[in-house]
Amino acid sequence: MATKTSISFAGWPARERRRIRLRVTRLESTFARLRAEGRLALIAYLTVGYPRLDLTPTLVRAAAASGADAIELGIPFSDPLADGRTIQAASQLALKGGVTVARALEMAKAVREQVEIPLLFMTYLNPILAYGVERFCRAAHEAGIDGLIVPDLPASEASDLRRAAEAAALDLVFFVAPTSREAAIEAACEAASGFIYCIAVTGVTGARAELDPALLPLIETVRRHTTLPVVVGFGISRPEHLQALQGKADGVIVASALLDAIAQSPGDPASRVRQFLTGLRPPP
Repeated sequence: MATKTSISFAGWPARERRRIRLRVTRLESTFARLRAEGRLALIAYLTVGYPRLDLTPTLVRAAAASGADAIELGIPFSDPLADGRTIQAASQLALKGGVTVARALEMAKAVREQVEIPLLFMTYLNPILAYGVERFCRAAHEAGIDGLIVPDLPASEASDLRRAAEAAALDLVFFVAPTSREAAIEAACEAASGFIYCIAVTGVTGARAELDPALLPLIETVRRHTTLPVVVGFGISRPEHLQALQGKADGVIVASALLDAIAQSPGDPASRVRQFLTGLRPPP
């Protein structure tokens, strides 16, 4: 199982940290393979505990078998400011079902025993702080998580989490948006590892009919500041979106549209996951 060295590089510039890694991470090897194949990475978002906690491993397996190259596991939170109606509803249902950070960690460990593709946690900062930053990062690594996505944490305020994530061999992904100033984009690129998350639209998550015209200029700006993979999320819901981003981005994240599909088939959500993902991007 590919992991980073446990040596802490706290205080080192991000580019230097990346240069001296002794082993290749799952994310790095996945993006390298897909780049060689000329394919976008397809990252599927699933809320831990939606529609039921016991179904999460089944849905992850279904996604992995249907072309997902990585899985983003959302830890439900009561105040998800960056999330639209679909993910908010899924989070509320998961919270009512008793999902906590501790149970999400247990579920991630169970999932890791069943799939080899990269796994990332998406969570807000408050649950991490409540659990304990260093404790959370160590537990995430031990559960087989490869990286963290924290939408309400800007790079300028992330030093504590960055140190803990590096010590626990976790990548830390930062967001940039069409409204981001170039200085903020540069700071995110310098601080990030794993990939850069480009928000495809201005606003919260949710399926969209068309991509924002400001997206491609944003990707070009990000490319000037980093060699990390560029992944697009928020609003990705159609095969045409992937086609438009082929050769422009390195990957896409599909979230709300996938959860909407699951909601349409409560009796057999795994089949719906397979149907949706293979329709979004047929297997090679």
